[in-house]
Amino acid sequence: MAKYIVNRTAQYGSGEHEVHNLDADCSHLPSRENQLALGEHSTCSSAVQAARRYYNDVNGCYYCAYACHTT
Repeated sequence: MAKYIVNRTAQYGSGEHEVHNLDADCSHLPSRENQLALGEHSTCSSAVQAARRYYNDVNGCYYCAYACHTT
């Protein structure tokens, strides 16, 4: 199971909050103060579902949660 976070700050242009896999050594993580912990998940899709409890527009990070990246 991997640890996931969602960016509290929406992406410029799309308005989406990106979900990141902390265990994937992603170089595109938001600053710590903008990270909202989502806990451990076996897939990025369950992490995206967890992020939707906080935000309507959610997308997986292209670099560390590509399976859930839709745009």
